[in-house]
Amino acid sequence: MEVDTTANVWTMMIGAGPVVKLVLIMLVVFSILCWTVILAKIKRFRQARLGNENFARLFWESPSLTHAYNHARIMPETPMAGVFLEGYKELKRLQKCPKPSDTAIGLRVWLETLERSLNKGIQEELAAMERTLPFLATTGNAAPFIGLFGTVWGIMRSFHSIGLKGSASLATVAPGISEALVATAAGLAAAIPAVIAFNGFMSWMGQMEIQLQGFSNDFLNTVERQLLHGKETSQEPT
Repeated sequence: MEVDTTANVWTMMIGAGPVVKLVLIMLVVFSILCWTVILAKIKRFRQARLGNENFARLFWESPSLTHAYNHARIMPETPMAGVFLEGYKELKRLQKCPKPSDTAIGLRVWLETLERSLNKGIQEELAAMERTLPFLATTGNAAPFIGLFGTVWGIMRSFHSIGLKGSASLATVAPGISEALVATAAGLAAAIPAVIAFNGFMSWMGQMEIQLQGFSNDFLNTVERQLLHGKETSQEPT
């Protein structure tokens, strides 16, 4: 029975009108692109998660920020390393500036400047991770309506055929209606995975933002201790 149903669906798709066929082709393309994005993003988020865990361990094990920098610069695909590099480079620029006479004010200014740089790094890393995700949202929103358009068009075509034949029997109406409904099914088939994946990825993005913000605070605490002692100190979790 399942084989017959599948064969019937293919038969209806082949026998559909040109507009419905165009709609189905569009939805198939959307679906293929969506699954390409989904699989690529699953791989990317997994790499980012493992990379963040690895860099966090290396950061706390490093005897100084310079050692942590040497690890970070060879981990370009790791968001946490990217945030660290943004903060470390800003710290080096600040160290070249004349030191203010008021140490307390100078420390506060340095930390505020570093915080802005770290926040910039976080936003850049999140933007990179979020790239191509809007396509999933677009597909989730648009695909059902594209499918609905194909369905409405198919039903209009079916009623037009009924008018020409002058008969409204089930045998006359059913083939056209079922052909039209295939477009709605195709739209939902493209939209449902896209919506589920988009929501899942956005949840992961939120978790990553919290993780990167926590690391940013750890970095600022480490730098503050370093500035108070006047030298680089070993990193130990606070």
